[in-house]
Amino acid sequence: MAGNLIARSVHDLTAAAWFGGSLMGAIGLNGAAAEAKDPSERTRLSSAGWMRWAPVQTAAFATHLAADLAIAFENKGRIAKQDGVARDTVIKTAVTVAGAAVTLYSGILGKKVEKLAGEGSEGATEPRPGASDELKAAQQQLKALQWVIPAFAGAVVVLGAKHGEMQRPKNVFAGLQR
Repeated sequence: MAGNLIARSVHDLTAAAWFGGSLMGAIGLNGAAAEAKDPSERTRLSSAGWMRWAPVQTAAFATHLAADLAIAFENKGRIAKQDGVARDTVIKTAVTVAGAAVTLYSGILGKKVEKLAGEGSEGATEPRPGASDELKAAQQQLKALQWVIPAFAGAVVVLGAKHGEMQRPKNVFAGLQR
C-alpha cells in the first residue's frame, strides 16, 4: 500500500511538472522573450530557457513512466478484472505516449529555431517578415504545439485522477461486480 501511495504521488507530481512547465513556458517564457529589444535575442532567450527546462522535463517523463509501470504492476489484477480500468489504462497510455511524442517533436523544432536565432523574430513563435521558410515553418508549428502540449499533459492529470477514483473500495467493488 505504501509503495502504491509513493508511486501515485510520483506519478501525479511528474504529470503536474509536465503540465505546469509547458504552460509556464508558453505563457511566461515565450511571452517574456518576445519583449527583448533585439529581434535575434527573442528566439535565443526562449531557446535557452527551454533548453534549461529540457533535462527536468526528461527526468519527469522517465520518472512518470517508472511510476506508471509500478502502479500497473501492483494493480494488474484490478486492471484485468475491474470494469473500465483496462480501457481507461489504454486511453491514458495512448494520451501519454502521444503527448510525449508531441513534446519531443517540439524540442526538435526548438533546436531548429535555436540554430536559426540569428535571423531574428517577432517573438519565440512569431517569425519576422523576411525570415527563412525553415524558421517560419518551425515557429508556426511551435505556436500551435505550445498549447497542444499542456492540453495533453492536462488530460494525463485528469485521467490519473480518474484512475485514482476507480481505486476507491466502493468503485472497485462495483467494477468487479460488472
